[in-house]
Amino acid sequence: MTKEHMKRGAVHLSVFVFLFADLIMAGNGQCAETEKVDKDSRDAAYKKMEMLTETILCIKRNYVDEKTYDQIVNGALHGMLQALDSHSDFLDGEAYEDLQEDTKGKYGGIGLQVGMKEGVLTVIAPIEDTPAYKAGIQSGDKILEIDGDKTMQMKLENAVKKMRGQKGTTVVLTIRRVDEDEFRKVTIVRDEVDVSSVKGATIIADGVGYVRITQFTLPTGSLLEDSLKKLKDKGMNALVLDLRNNPGGLLTSAIDVSQKFLAKDQLIVTTKGREGVMPKEEKRTKTDGAYKDIPMVVLVNWGSASASEIVAGALQDNKRAVIVGTTSYGKGSVQSILPLKAGDGKSALRLTTAKYYTPSGRTIHDKGIDPDVPVYISFKEWRDVQLKRMRTEAPVMLTKEEKDQAKDVVDHQLQRACDLLQAMKLIQARGK
Repeated sequence: MTKEHMKRGAVHLSVFVFLFADLIMAGNGQCAETEKVDKDSRDAAYKKMEMLTETILCIKRNYVDEKTYDQIVNGALHGMLQALDSHSDFLDGEAYEDLQEDTKGKYGGIGLQVGMKEGVLTVIAPIEDTPAYKAGIQSGDKILEIDGDKTMQMKLENAVKKMRGQKGTTVVLTIRRVDEDEFRKVTIVRDEVDVSSVKGATIIADGVGYVRITQFTLPTGSLLEDSLKKLKDKGMNALVLDLRNNPGGLLTSAIDVSQKFLAKDQLIVTTKGREGVMPKEEKRTKTDGAYKDIPMVVLVNWGSASASEIVAGALQDNKRAVIVGTTSYGKGSVQSILPLKAGDGKSALRLTTAKYYTPSGRTIHDKGIDPDVPVYISFKEWRDVQLKRMRTEAPVMLTKEEKDQAKDVVDHQLQRACDLLQAMKLIQARGK
């Protein structure tokens, strides 16, 4: 790199300092053109931006391996966003495109929803019928290494990228399970992940319907409506809605699902951001839901997060359903996707801009939804329940040994839900 190029880079970055400092001042609630900005605040902004510029130039000149300005600045953007919280991040063109694919319910990889919990890369939930699910990865598993690379200092976005790849390639995860002392090494073959978000619709007892939502994507509302209509035609007069291991998804989808079970103008969720920046917003039902009177139980567990918690909280606070299971994950913050015009125009910020609150005003974030009827099962019991489910819905995925193992498994949480619904139906009938 010539001295002339270095000089030009310094000039460009210096101009950036002054422009960015002006932007900071204008974004601080004051109009730079019509009001006098506090001189001390402006000077402080200039000093910090000068420090950033000097750091970028020092890296460019002196770092042991040559780095482009794109690499340096993108790294700074990642660090800036992730220093705020574990859910905020800078999305380059590839990551932004991946995010858009995720919301459609189709992408390539192993099928894991992950997040940072207490500074450790943690599985929120494996998505059903995906390679990770078939390999036995469970909610709560701590991912310590990906292909031998330690995840302790790894950015969440980079961890997700490392687990994705072309169909047929392998990735090796080193995990620590909650109830085990020894680490596990799990080899997973990547595949195209294309998952239906509504599964398992059936009548499981006398008039008791069952349906499971595995994640909240664009088509979830319409898929659920189709399943409920079929169950109603088969005589459904009560419902178990299973949200266990559902890592969440789209807020609009959660609202659409909640709408089906609530009366008109009932509050579903409130979002609150920083005062004076993002106004409080209430999401309410627009019409009476077609299934607003059917007795209902919702199943949740440690892998139920985000949109799942919104639905469970809305139905619980509106006294519309009984929540059974274990306390949910506790991911109740709102990430807005803010496209950036600068650079190639294909990047974006994923920025935490608000938090979710249930209709009664409870915060979900870091607390989760507590069940009305706690029914604890161990991680091993949960894996057995998943095997039994696969034995019925996808027997070709199991070996003969696994089929035999799952034959007599009892899903105690589901059993408790059925018992409650039978009691609720009896009380309802006597009331009439």
